[in-house]
Amino acid sequence: MSDSTTPASQVLRLPPIRWWRGMRQLPLIPGAVLAVVVISAIFGPLFAPEAPTFGKLSSAFIPPAWAEGGSAAHLLGTDSLGRDLLSRLIYGARISLMVSFVAIFMAGTIGTALGLIAGYFGRGVDAVISRMVDVALALPTILMALVLVSVLRPGVGTVIIVIGSLTWANYTRQVRGEVLTVKERDYVVLARSIGSSDFRIMFRHILPNVFNTIIVLATLQVGAVILLEATLSFLGLGVPPPEPSWGQMVAEGRNYIVVAWWISVFPGMAIMLTVLSMNLAGDWLRDRLDPRLRQM
Repeated sequence: MSDSTTPASQVLRLPPIRWWRGMRQLPLIPGAVLAVVVISAIFGPLFAPEAPTFGKLSSAFIPPAWAEGGSAAHLLGTDSLGRDLLSRLIYGARISLMVSFVAIFMAGTIGTALGLIAGYFGRGVDAVISRMVDVALALPTILMALVLVSVLRPGVGTVIIVIGSLTWANYTRQVRGEVLTVKERDYVVLARSIGSSDFRIMFRHILPNVFNTIIVLATLQVGAVILLEATLSFLGLGVPPPEPSWGQMVAEGRNYIVVAWWISVFPGMAIMLTVLSMNLAGDWLRDRLDPRLRQM
């Protein structure tokens, strides 16, 4: 008679194999990078060696600790005013994430509301909102941002308002397309037949079914917003000094790129790694939330 029991060695090997297969599907490296950025932004004062605006001219242009002439007190070196570069990078993460998250929340709220209205009511309302979307998407974002920030007073609040007001159209277009499909489903027709109000149908029955699309779009847009904020700061129209911003730090070091490369290189790498990690995390999230891609 054959033994139907599974050997203990095989039983012990199965969980690690399944665990490893599950771990391989996670964006581990992008997740680690984003975790470092988020922790630095939230708990910056606990990790920063110095205040980001404190500097001594006698400590200017100190190279990174591993380079010749470097100091362990300044792991990533100092800038032209003797300010610790690591501290400014940590505090710069707070500015970049705050601007991107608040601006995306603003753009997502406006764009989602307009998309729901356009897709649900259709006809004349849809035509007007769709033309607004076409105009907004036709405008060059960076040029419009430069004009608006130049007219308004530079500052964190101004940058958030400008970016939020220029990036809502993608949400409207995507949500409108989803609503046109969802509003024809049986549960929406049934809710309308029993006398549910339009407001209740849109926000109770339709919005939850397009929420995954909104989350994925917002995640993918974080990288673009960080780049836009860094571009404005690089051009001197973003976060005003002495508050640290990654784009501003790149701009401050461009005149010293030959003699003090670290001033521009490290914030530039922070921008690149953060944007790349957000894009990879957004791609992974889209694959996980889109049922059509999960079945492939």
